Parts: sequence; C-alpha cells; structure tokens
Amino acid sequence: MTGFPSGSPAGSESPFAAFGLPGAPGTEEFWAAAGPAYAPSGDGGWVALFLWRGAPALVEFESWSDPVPLTRWRETDCWYAEVRMPARLRVTYRFVTDEASHADPYNPVGAGGDRSVAATPDAPPQPHWPALGADDVLPLPAVRIRWASERLGGRRTVRVHPAGGGGPLVLLLDGDDWLHLHPAMTAFDAAVAAGDMPPVTLVFVPAKDRQAEFGCRPELWEAIRDELLPLVADCGVPANPDRLVVAGQSLGGLSAMYAAMEFPDLVSRVACQSGSFWWTPGAAELPDPLGGPVGGAVAARLRERPAPAGLRIAFDLGEHETRMRPHCELVEALTTRAGATVQVSRSASDHDRAGWREALLRDVAWALA
Repeated sequence: MTGFPSGSPAGSESPFAAFGLPGAPGTEEFWAAAGPAYAPSGDGGWVALFLWRGAPALVEFESWSDPVPLTRWRETDCWYAEVRMPARLRVTYRFVTDEASHADPYNPVGAGGDRSVAATPDAPPQPHWPALGADDVLPLPAVRIRWASERLGGRRTVRVHPAGGGGPLVLLLDGDDWLHLHPAMTAFDAAVAAGDMPPVTLVFVPAKDRQAEFGCRPELWEAIRDELLPLVADCGVPANPDRLVVAGQSLGGLSAMYAAMEFPDLVSRVACQSGSFWWTPGAAELPDPLGGPVGGAVAARLRERPAPAGLRIAFDLGEHETRMRPHCELVEALTTRAGATVQVSRSASDHDRAGWREALLRDVAWALA
C-alpha cells in the first residue's frame, strides 16, 4: 500500500514537493500548511501523504489496509508515510504511538476523539455531514430513554431526536457510533432542511454485545417491539411507527435484514449497508469467517422462503469490499427475485462507517419514498 508519487523517488531531496507543501520539512512554514494531501499515482489511483510530528508512529486504517509505519525525515521532528490508495476511497484512520491512539492534528475532519477521515480527491462529497475535529463535542439529542430490557438484560441509554419536527421512526442500529463518532443527528437535520428527505424521528439504538444481539436471533427484535417502541411512544416526541425504517451496517445490516424476514409486521423498510451476509451460526469464531457458504444464513432462508411481500430494502456495499461482494450480491439477487422492492448501490469505501454516511441518508429517504 505504500509508495512514492511519480517524480518523487525515495532518494529525492524532498518527498513532499509533489504534494505542494511549502518550506523545508519540519519548519513552522511547512507545518502551517500541513494537512491531507494527495498526488496521482499514475495508475488511476492516488498517493496520500500522512504527516505526524514528534515521536515514532504508524498510521492505522479501519478495514481497508494493514497499518503503515511512518518514516522520519532526516533529523527533523517530521514523520511521514506515503500510502497508495485506489480511486474513490473514503477511510477512517488514526495515528498509533507507544502511548495512545491519536486523531490527525492536521485534518479538520474527525471521527470521535482519536480518529480522522481521509477522502481521495475523486471521492463523492458528503454535503450534509459537517467537518468536526477531534476536539469538537458532538451534539446529543435532548430526549433520553433509560431502557432496562428484560429480554436482553442490562440497562442502556437510547436517544431520540425529531429531525424536522419528527415523523416516521428510523431505528439507527449501533446508535452510539452515530452519536459519538459520526454526527448523524446534525446530518439528518441538514438533509431534512435541504428537502432531501421528509421529517423523521431518529432512535439511536446502542448495542451491548454485537455478536450476540445482531446474529439471526429473535430476542433483539422482540425486545424492540415489546419494550423499546412503547418507551419511544411515551417519550413525547412526535413519531409515526407505521412507516418504521431500520438502518444497519455490517452485523447491524444482517440484523435489519433478519428483522424484515422474521418480523414483517414490524419491519418492512430497511437501509442496509455492507450487511454481514457471510454469517452463519459459529462463523465469527472461524479462522476465515467469510470463507463459508456464499450468502450465509440469510441466503439459505431466502431459498426456503421468499422475502415477505411489501419489503422495501436498499442495499449498499463499499466498492473496495471485494470479499464481501459475493455474499452481498447473492442476497441482493435472491431478495429481488422474491419480489421485494430493491435498490442496490455501491459507496466509495471499504468496510468503513465513514464511507457509508451519505448512503445512510440517501437510503433512508428512498425507503420512505
């Protein structure tokens, strides 16, 4: 994944010239202009420059690449890595030192306190998502529900937000990620204000044990139906449960699809990004979880019984998720063949929430159309 841009071999005077950075590396002029920088790689992709100041570190990516060690530039405090990236990629990353993980101090687009988001110049924009730095505090919905679940055990905090004044319920699985890493509340507000979706009521559903709760088991959806939704109805926020949408990613996408198949009276509209359709019981414990039957348990279920009538589901997958593709493509095809209303798209990402963000807004809006 590493390499030097065309015209800047390893032995050149400065490997940073191709990225347009002024001043000698390590000087204040140089650091004042530092930030995410890209140069064409010559093969249709890009070389991204990552800069770190001070101690040795490596840059660690979410799902897309192995970690890349940074190299010190001569006797300066400048550490850098040049990382080859394919066209159209948005990826979460962080710097890792001996002491801790850190967001990129030269990147204004953060994802929580210790992560940042990089996007190649040809990655499509995400206009509704604000650029929030690592030190910014994300706004939280004012309405908070204490959910003590008998079926799932334990207590959890569920936040509820009426975007645009409230409307159809949208359950956001992995809700804490959409609260604390990616500002979904602000993005949905912006999308409603721009007329890109109708007013909705967001319910941020946290997970305590993703492997247990998001596997193809009924307990989560029984608890949502019988425990959580009555609490939401009593919280005083305008909401229409008759047009409920479930949005989930990865194992959350698997769970959303499972709910649509097994709880059709509850869930008939789904926004599914990179659903873990490799899943079968016990697969997560295998050396290669994705190496089992294509389409996993969901495909097997769709062969036995078609998707329920009236299902409206948007499938999205990262363009760079090569091993996920056969599993997702089979489930997409079987769901379409069963007569469901299906939309299929691909996002400029790997298996990464940063790349799913705009698809989340678009697909929820489509599910409600």
